[in-house]
Amino acid sequence: MNCSLTELRSKEVINSRNGCRIGFVDDLEVNTRTAEICALVIYGRLKLFGLLGRRDDCIIPWSQIDLIGEDAILVGSEGEFRPKKRKKPRFFKKF
Repeated sequence: MNCSLTELRSKEVINSRNGCRIGFVDDLEVNTRTAEICALVIYGRLKLFGLLGRRDDCIIPWSQIDLIGEDAILVGSEGEFRPKKRKKPRFFKKF
């Protein structure tokens, strides 16, 4: 099955170990030397409608993906996926 990024973005990511909903695919990490997909990126949820920023992003390595179906992506993990800290923009550094 071939799948484009826009088709991946419409699929829900679910942890197959406990049935927990992780979110929707927002981005991909690609190894530019080998042209392979390394990981799926799921952006963190908004805090207070985005006024307080976002939670950490969730990075799911490609090796953790069990199944890509028509409506969902099942991933398996014993622990949590590695979070990715967002860089906060600095207002005064621009001036």
